[in-house]
Amino acid sequence: MTQVRLIAPAKLTLSLRCTGVRSDGLHLIDAEMVTLDLFDELVIDPAGNGLTIEGAAADVDTGPGNLVNRALGLAGRSAGVHLIKRIPSQAGLGGGSADAAAVLRWCGYDDVVGAAAIGADVAFCLVGGRARVSGMGEIVEPLPYASRTITLLTPPVACPTPAVYRAWDALGGPTNTESPNDLETAALLVAPELVRWRDALAEASGQRPTLAGSGSSWFVTGAHPGPGRIITKTTPAGWSPEGC
Repeated sequence: MTQVRLIAPAKLTLSLRCTGVRSDGLHLIDAEMVTLDLFDELVIDPAGNGLTIEGAAADVDTGPGNLVNRALGLAGRSAGVHLIKRIPSQAGLGGGSADAAAVLRWCGYDDVVGAAAIGADVAFCLVGGRARVSGMGEIVEPLPYASRTITLLTPPVACPTPAVYRAWDALGGPTNTESPNDLETAALLVAPELVRWRDALAEASGQRPTLAGSGSSWFVTGAHPGPGRIITKTTPAGWSPEGC
């Protein structure tokens, strides 16, 4: 059986409102998400077994808890996977979810509710393009594609999603009237050093940056090249780079 090369595009949360908290503590959202032309690559060996990762931190889990392995388990498949990381980790760009969604597509698995059960962003990444995402991520309503250039700045700052949501709860669950992302204030409590990175991008772009999901990336519209910045574009569902 021949190896297969897969593309896993990053996702960007353009807006995020927290609409409630379930009795089990899980949060409900109403968000707009898009896919980007920033992507990981996966080489699948249908006859193989195990996960190897290139370009990620040495402490990244390659065991059963990795979303790639969870996706294979969800679809009832096994394979060897070599993952080439280009999407920054823990940056609010859905890298792990994108990788899992790529594996699910390869498996022919298209149940968004099941996909969301292994990771809130996996359902959107399975659909791709541009969509309104609600519930716990399992409700994905596609929207018309809109071409857009985005500048990303990902600081070397840890901003764990569970800690951000806990901080949002502790603040009383506020709506952010100054940003389309309700989690920004909470993220800045968890990682105050994010402020200087936000301000640097604001100075370079003349815009107020928005936090990507729970962080740690900031983004603005348009191309604003500079150190540590990534210029990227939105992509339609099913997009693949030229030559792939």
